[in-house]
Amino acid sequence: MATAPCAHLDSVQLDQLPPEVPGCEDCLRTGDGWVHLRICLTCGHVGCCDSSPAQHATAHWHATGHPVVQSFEPGESWFWNYDLADGVDGPQLAPPTSRPSSQPTPGPQGRVPEHWTRELHR
Repeated sequence: MATAPCAHLDSVQLDQLPPEVPGCEDCLRTGDGWVHLRICLTCGHVGCCDSSPAQHATAHWHATGHPVVQSFEPGESWFWNYDLADGVDGPQLAPPTSRPSSQPTPGPQGRVPEHWTRELHR
């Protein structure tokens, strides 16, 4: 993924990121499932990726204008800027930097439909 300079990183509020979020906040509320998670670097909202049925991370960007997210998956540390439609360099985040290991991919645990791959956006 390419990286680009990103003036939006000035809005990152590292002290506002949640201590631990078990998954996509919106999916947990609505009973939906997700594939991968993204965390908003402006407010700490955790949403699901664009392969997920509900695409809550992108919906959060449209609703709030918060453009920069980081992968919230174990072992991933890349950043994405929706306004630039490109990868960007970002700061080192304080833990937690990913979903809890107790949550599988896809998730959430115990609510993944048997034929979940039919619901993927590609």
